[in-house]
Amino acid sequence: PGPAPAPSPLAAAQEVPSGSPVQLWSDHLNVQLHPKSLYVIRQYMHDGDCGCLEAFPQGEGLLQDPACMEELEDRLHFFVEECDYLQGFQVLCDLHNGFSGVGAKVTELLCDEYSGKGILSWGLTPAVSSVAVSCNGRILPLQDSQRNAYRLLNTALGIVHLSTHSSLFCPLSLSGSLGLK
Repeated sequence: PGPAPAPSPLAAAQEVPSGSPVQLWSDHLNVQLHPKSLYVIRQYMHDGDCGCLEAFPQGEGLLQDPACMEELEDRLHFFVEECDYLQGFQVLCDLHNGFSGVGAKVTELLCDEYSGKGILSWGLTPAVSSVAVSCNGRILPLQDSQRNAYRLLNTALGIVHLSTHSSLFCPLSLSGSLGLK
């Protein structure tokens, strides 16, 4: 037999070097992101102390903190100042969990500070899965009906708020029902 075939580029990209700590989704990217383009919410990390970001008001509440809002504005202004001709923004946001509240506050900020600039918002929802949801390595104790109620409320509030503050809002899902049962 001949030599073993070389691994595909995708397989090689998915390999994690031994000893390297992988903590964030961005650690799996082949493209290096600018350090100011990532804002890690410490209390909702995998090893955070607050659990899951599962409700719209939790996400909204994150940006009520003056320090968090100031940090977000500083990062936003850094990139806006680099633009020669800013035409607008694209916002990708999960609708089914607490990040819908974060996205709502971010689009509100963009609408207030950059009125006249286009804001294209994408509301993302997963396909419904019958597998239990895990958070921070543990299975959530929520009943299916309670979890679906959270998803429905988060999605409804996210759609209303994102479409209010966006030039165009487009929901995206692999499911025909926006990820809701």
